[in-house]
Amino acid sequence: MKRLLCFLSLIALGAAVTATLAADKEPPKKPPEIKPREGKSETFDLFDGKTLKGWEGYEDLWSVKEGEIVGKNDEEIKVSTYLLSKKKFTDFRLLATVKLVKSEMHSGIAFWGKTGAEVVPENLRKERVEHTYGGHLVMFPSDWGMYDLFGRNGLPVDNKIAKKVGKQHEWNDLEILAQGNRVRVVVNGTLTFDWRDPEPDRIKEGPIGLQLHSNKDAQEVRFKDLKITTFPEEKLTTVREK
Repeated sequence: MKRLLCFLSLIALGAAVTATLAADKEPPKKPPEIKPREGKSETFDLFDGKTLKGWEGYEDLWSVKEGEIVGKNDEEIKVSTYLLSKKKFTDFRLLATVKLVKSEMHSGIAFWGKTGAEVVPENLRKERVEHTYGGHLVMFPSDWGMYDLFGRNGLPVDNKIAKKVGKQHEWNDLEILAQGNRVRVVVNGTLTFDWRDPEPDRIKEGPIGLQLHSNKDAQEVRFKDLKITTFPEEKLTTVREK
C-alpha cells in the first residue's frame, strides 16, 4: 500500500510540474485595443523658437539658444528632471527634432503620467523633484526604447530598427503617435515601435516632458521643431516610402 501511495504521489507531482511548464509556455495575453479618444483636433507649435513660454522646469538647467531648447547640467543630477509643457494631453501626434550633444546617457520624451514629488520614492523626495515625471517615456538615442518611469521600468519593445536608423550625436526626427493605449514611434522616417499598453489604467492625461537624465557627468541635450496635434487622425505622417 505504501508503495502504491508513493507511486500515486509521484504521478501527481509529475502532473503538477507538467501543468506548470505548460503555463510557462503560454503566450502573453493580448493587450486590449482601446480606441482613440475623441476631442477637438488642433495643431500648434509647443515651442515658439525664442522663449520657454508654455513650459516649466528648473531655470538653471533649461534655456533657449540658437532657436533650440537646451537642457544642460555641469553638476550631478540625482533624479531625472524635465522641462514640462503647461498643457496636458491624452491622444496626440508629436513631431520633434532631437539631439544628444554631450554624454552617452539617453534622454527622452515623457507623456501619459504624473509629475512632482509624489511620483518618486520617499527617500528621493529631499532631492530636486518638483519637475520629475512618472509615466511613459520614449528614449533616445543611447538606449532607443520605451520605459515606464517609476513604474514597470523597461517596456517590451524591440529597438533593433531604432538603433539602425537612429544617430547618436546628430539630429534625429521623431514622430510619436499616442492614441488610446497604442504608441507608435517613427525615427528618421522609419517606423520603429508599435506598442499597446496592456495596462491602460496606467495612462493619464499629462504634460509632454523633455528629459535631462540623472547623471554624475556633464551632459547636454537639444530639442527643436516641436509641433503637436491633439486628437489626430490615425495616421503616421513622417514615414518615408522605401
